[in-house]
Amino acid sequence: MAAKSDGAAVSVEDDNTPRSLSEPGIPAAARPRCTSAGGKPYTLLDCCWVLCALLVFFSDGATDLWLAADYYLRGDYWWFGLTLVFVVVPSAVVQVLSFRWFVYDYSDQSGGDGAAGADTKDSDQRGENDSNVPPVYTSTVPADTAGRVGQPRRCCTVCMWVFQTVLHVLQLGQVWRYIHALYLGAQSRWHSNGPRRHFHWRLMFESADITMLRLLEAFLKSAPQLVLQLSIMIHGNAVLPLQGLSASASLVSLAWMIASYQKVLRDSRDDKLPMSYKAVIAQMLWHFFTIGARTVAFALFASVFQLYFGIFIVSHWCVMTFWIIQGETDFCMSKWEEIIYNMVVGIIYIFCWFNVKEGPSRFRMTVYYSVTLAENVALTAAWYTYRSPLTSDSYALVVVCLVACSFAMGTFFMLLYYCWLHPDGPVLGSHWGGCVDEGVVGAGGVAGVIDACLTPSQGSQTDMVITSPPRTLPRTKDTGELGPGERDRDKERDRDSCLPVFQVRPSPSSSPALLHRTSSSSRAQEGPVIRIDLPRKRYPAWDAHFIDRRLRKTILLLETTSAFSPRIQYRSSMMGSKEVLEYETTV
Repeated sequence: MAAKSDGAAVSVEDDNTPRSLSEPGIPAAARPRCTSAGGKPYTLLDCCWVLCALLVFFSDGATDLWLAADYYLRGDYWWFGLTLVFVVVPSAVVQVLSFRWFVYDYSDQSGGDGAAGADTKDSDQRGENDSNVPPVYTSTVPADTAGRVGQPRRCCTVCMWVFQTVLHVLQLGQVWRYIHALYLGAQSRWHSNGPRRHFHWRLMFESADITMLRLLEAFLKSAPQLVLQLSIMIHGNAVLPLQGLSASASLVSLAWMIASYQKVLRDSRDDKLPMSYKAVIAQMLWHFFTIGARTVAFALFASVFQLYFGIFIVSHWCVMTFWIIQGETDFCMSKWEEIIYNMVVGIIYIFCWFNVKEGPSRFRMTVYYSVTLAENVALTAAWYTYRSPLTSDSYALVVVCLVACSFAMGTFFMLLYYCWLHPDGPVLGSHWGGCVDEGVVGAGGVAGVIDACLTPSQGSQTDMVITSPPRTLPRTKDTGELGPGERDRDKERDRDSCLPVFQVRPSPSSSPALLHRTSSSSRAQEGPVIRIDLPRKRYPAWDAHFIDRRLRKTILLLETTSAFSPRIQYRSSMMGSKEVLEYETTV
């Protein structure tokens, strides 16, 4: 059985790993990248986090609707219409997307298996026609077994369709997904090893869907709503209790969803260490204060220059979107989807930083926050200069200090997160030195231990390869010609200097993140391997089997029909095995 992912051949192999990939002469760094489900168990903290997310969702929507009703009763129909539009339109967009995902996941489950079987033929033909590609041995799930799996009774199917339709019409699609995630988490905790893996896969897929939907809704609904309510408060020189509640709920929702998105994204990748809840709270406070300063500056400027504020927002969005496109992100499965995604991220960049490109992000983050700080100062200064005569100087100074202090607090929590709470370890001042231990070079390769001299950002890359094999090693004096005292002094001097002869990137098997995730699963029984003819997307992108729903169906089907958990194997972008063997011989 096999599936396809937008032109990328995907095949499901037998339990045995191909011989060419399991030979001892080929190190793990040159083998294709495998992932498997085996994350940390579902805990009470995870359950409380989902319940708090539900509370944030309801508080944000309820306060906005309550405030819109209050505007209507007060006769402020213009504010009532704008507040209601920023609630209904984004919610409807998200519900349509959520229902579309449900339709694809729930309908035509038997058809998905048939499509997968058809792609097996394509994969086999590809192996036969291309002499350079080794044949792929595929295993097909029996038709009667596949028919029994995922074929609910007809009445249950009708009830589920009606239930989901009513939920999404009532704008409660995310609520159902949150509750479903709680159910899957409880099942993954209570069941034995086999069913636990199946529920863990489903839980990770559901969590990914929730965070994507809620992040989109937050920046389509909560962010504009926050700017609108702050502008109304500043324009009217008065703050109603409901306005304060609505603005606070929108700000908390924005900060919450950014931190939650990053946590779920890290949890979904086995090449990254998971984010602790301390780090999540620090990141949430970081975005809470920086977005707060940003939106207050927006509201101040918009209360005086409505037309110019619209021009500024559109210009900033165009510049940010162009900057993101120039960075050549790799999130989606097609070019046009990638462009649309970049346009949505451009909206996020209006309010806060959002990492969308792998590799060290300090320079890009510094550039972004420098531009943001300059814009905040310019917007606040323009309001202070042209503010209404009714606004006193003391009130204006308090507002200016609020913007400055909020941005400073956000910067503080950002440094706190990166310096002490980052999952990969402290970023500042974390250059690890290494040395080559003494060892004997035999026919099997290097017997010594080579410590990586990498920063955490380098050591956590998905494609971890040897950077540059040395042509030769510098030859020193023959130790046989030295006396015992000279040899001892040389050893002591080398031990004190402890400088790396060459630098390597650790193989996936030695990566701290991978050891954290797969230390127990590596010793477990081998199950079917789903080979995807695509290189694995690098963090902070989602893996292809999270964003391609056809791959999800294949994984869940194999989880149900196979005794062991399937592993995902992406096309390797490593160097060839011949080059690796030549490199070992040189060393």
